[in-house]
Amino acid sequence: MKNLKPESLAVHAGTRFDEETKGTNTPIYTSTSFGYLDIDTPVYPRYFNTANQKALAEKIAAMEKTEDGLVFSSGMAAVTTTLLTFLKKGDHVVFQKGLYGGTSNWVKNWLERFGIEFTILEDNHPQSFEKAIRKNSKIIYIETPSNPLLRITDIEAVAEVAGSYGVLTVMDNTFASPVNQNPIELGIDLVLHSATKYLGGHGDICAGVTVGPEFLIEKIRSAGLNFGGSLNALMCHLLERSIKTLFVRVEKQNKNAGEIAQFLSGHPSIGKVYYPGLKNSEGYKIAKKQMKGFGGMLSFELQKGKIDDFQRKLKLIKPSVSLGGVETIICAPALTSHRHLSKEARRKEGIADGLLRLSVGIENVEDLIGDIEQAF
Repeated sequence: MKNLKPESLAVHAGTRFDEETKGTNTPIYTSTSFGYLDIDTPVYPRYFNTANQKALAEKIAAMEKTEDGLVFSSGMAAVTTTLLTFLKKGDHVVFQKGLYGGTSNWVKNWLERFGIEFTILEDNHPQSFEKAIRKNSKIIYIETPSNPLLRITDIEAVAEVAGSYGVLTVMDNTFASPVNQNPIELGIDLVLHSATKYLGGHGDICAGVTVGPEFLIEKIRSAGLNFGGSLNALMCHLLERSIKTLFVRVEKQNKNAGEIAQFLSGHPSIGKVYYPGLKNSEGYKIAKKQMKGFGGMLSFELQKGKIDDFQRKLKLIKPSVSLGGVETIICAPALTSHRHLSKEARRKEGIADGLLRLSVGIENVEDLIGDIEQAF
């Protein structure tokens, strides 16, 4: 498997074959009770060691070009379990500017309860990460492209800074997916995904994943079996199935998003477009260096009219939460992913009330552009 290209790994890595039926898919093992005699480690879903969990984790780890992984019941379960594995009272974490709203809410409202200090940067320049590091800093956490403004952080530069201080790096790679970006190749220690998004891709799965070197994953496994955020066999099956078409889906989404971003740029109804694939984008040069594709996500500020009226006039594109599915959906971050933040906090993050985030699907791009045009 090591010599296979990523598209082939998405289909074949991790698969468990059923010797009885000779089926080509991993069977769904629904048991939550397993025999234990003559077995070193008992099998149990909460231990992250069932066949369906291991098959899925191996597939994602292979695509991210690393050794091992764990699948969780949500993206936030992956985030919180991973961070709390390596943090204790008195430790310090450096977070980039522009975190996913759920992560930001947890950081600001829960970390201090555990006696854990943190710094959220004002900008994401590598030198800002270095200035924020303290003697008790244990983790640098980044997310690029960021949600919802698609800000780009220089992954390799941040990894070099962290390495020089012996600080662990954790990165949320949800927006890019393994198709467009492989952070571990750029020096990141642990990579997270909300598998609900691109990995699942069909709006019917809630899951998360952490991948990285085996010795780090084993530490997370030890914490995770106590926190209890494991994923059941049926969801593992659905996610393993979905990942087989990941490259086909994301490559189409990349193409569609790029064309829609170009269409929106300079449109009289639009104030600003946020997409790393636009050559006038602030992060274009870095994105081109570290990404294989620019992704299926973009955001734009509505210059004229109300965002609610605009969304109601859309006929094909659905106002809906989440992202990464085969259908194109739209949402207002101020009312969804960042609703927990105060208006002042959103303003500080650059999230205007008129900002709309578009998760581009696999439909015909002319149909999508036509729907946006008629809504204008």
